[in-house]
Amino acid sequence: MFRKVLIPLILTALLLAACSPAASAPAADMAEPGMGFAPPSAPAAAPEMEEARSYEGESTNSVNVEGAAVERIVIMNANMAIVVENPSQAVDEIAKMTQEMGGFIVNSNLYQYTTDDGEKIPAASMTVRVPAERLTEARDRIKALVADGNLDVTTDNVSGQDVTREYTDLNSRLKNLEMAQARLQNILDEAVKTEDVLAVHQELTRISEEVEVVKGQIKFYDESSRLSAITVDIKSRASVAPLTIGGWQPVGVARDAMQALINFGKFLGNALIWIVIFCLPSSLVTIVPLFFIIRGIVRYVRRRKAAKTAAVTEVNAPQS
Repeated sequence: MFRKVLIPLILTALLLAACSPAASAPAADMAEPGMGFAPPSAPAAAPEMEEARSYEGESTNSVNVEGAAVERIVIMNANMAIVVENPSQAVDEIAKMTQEMGGFIVNSNLYQYTTDDGEKIPAASMTVRVPAERLTEARDRIKALVADGNLDVTTDNVSGQDVTREYTDLNSRLKNLEMAQARLQNILDEAVKTEDVLAVHQELTRISEEVEVVKGQIKFYDESSRLSAITVDIKSRASVAPLTIGGWQPVGVARDAMQALINFGKFLGNALIWIVIFCLPSSLVTIVPLFFIIRGIVRYVRRRKAAKTAAVTEVNAPQS
């Protein structure tokens, strides 16, 4: 009787001990392609641009969390958009740079889209991961692919997320879970009754699953802080080429107004072509036969009315 009461109490105590240090670990959010595990949710808000830049290459700085000095864990990411002559060549150059730095390609997409004039314009997008300490170097090498760094680099943003507290909580939770796991294993080794073995084994399986989940979350933070993600949107120069009229290149509002006028003229021209080639002939095919049918009906009604009037007149005429 004493063993039946003792084992549930031990299981309950181990469960509380495993969960008490870290109230709740971040839940898994969206898996990063190519990482091989599900990441926990990001912190509520990322630091501002200037603060993010100060973190770059400083993911191991010491910070005080709950009175204990731990290593700072910062996730650095960059988002860029560039304009080049040949997007395909730019993709190859970025891929080569990534391999040289010891990183890897998360995804790469080379595609074409059609303009209003029917011209096919090449474009590309890709995401790569490079060592966090070489993030600035990687961004500079990507900027070097453009002809004019002031005009052809349309987006260059860097964001930083300090996940030190979440990382520390996960490690504390992992340590307690592993301690509970070891204690349950000792209890399982000493258990004799079948019901005791089943109860302890079930709890041991559940805690083992939690250990694997926490390890995966810790691995995500380790990989994300060690390798920074760079997302690059690559456009062809043909897609952003300025409107040229007799050698003059209007800019700003004048360029937009001129382009709108040209588009309106194209719309009117297309409408006239449809009217002349399609609408007018189709209307004639429909209206002309209908016109003759209506005219025949009107003439028939008039003849009948004239004949009836003549008959009435003849009947009412005086006899001579």
